[in-house]
Amino acid sequence: MFKKFAAEALGLSDIGIIVSPKDYDKVDADDYLFHEDHEKIYFLIKSKKDEYCFTNLALIHVDGESAISAKRTIKRYDYAHYAINGVTIETAGTIDLDIELKFTIGEKLFNIDVRKDFLEQLKDIYKALHTIGKLQRKDEIGRSHALSAASVLGSMFKINNGADATTVAAQYRSLIEELNDAVLERHTRRDFSTVFEKYIHA
Repeated sequence: MFKKFAAEALGLSDIGIIVSPKDYDKVDADDYLFHEDHEKIYFLIKSKKDEYCFTNLALIHVDGESAISAKRTIKRYDYAHYAINGVTIETAGTIDLDIELKFTIGEKLFNIDVRKDFLEQLKDIYKALHTIGKLQRKDEIGRSHALSAASVLGSMFKINNGADATTVAAQYRSLIEELNDAVLERHTRRDFSTVFEKYIHA
C-alpha cells in the first residue's frame, strides 16, 4: 500500500481519468475513428500510458509501452465481432486512490484503474457495457435460431424431389439471402449509439 501511495505522489502510477467530451479532439484515439462511418466517441479513459476509447462501434485501445515512451499500439475491438462479458466495478476502500473497471471483450481481459473521484461517471460506462453484453448475447441466440431454421428448410428442399432444378436453385438462393440477412444484419448489431446515449451522462 505504501508503494502505491508513493507512486501516486511521484506521478509514477497509471491511474486513469475520465476525459470530458470537449477534449475528445485532443486525444490520440480520435485520429483512429472511422468518422466516415459516423463513428463517435461516447466515453474515454486516459492514463499516462493508455487510452480506452468507447465509441458507438468499438473499443479503441491506444496501448502505450510506458509513460515515458511515445510509442503506441492501436488495438480495435468492434462490438460486432467481440462479445463483452464479466463487467464489474471494484470500488475504492477508505485509503485506496483508485477504483477498477474490469471486463472481457473477446478473449481480452481489461482491468482499468481510474481515480476514485470519477466513480459516478464510471457507473455510466458500467451500465452501458453490461447492456451491450446482454444485447450481444440476444443476437447470438437469434443467429443460432436462424441457422437451425435454415438447416430444417434445407432438409425440406431435399425431400421435395418433385421440384425441377431451376426451382430448387431459386429456393436455395432465396434461403441463403434470407439467412445472410438474418445472421449478418438483423442479429448482428454493430452500432450501439442508443445504448450509450441512454446511459452516458457527460
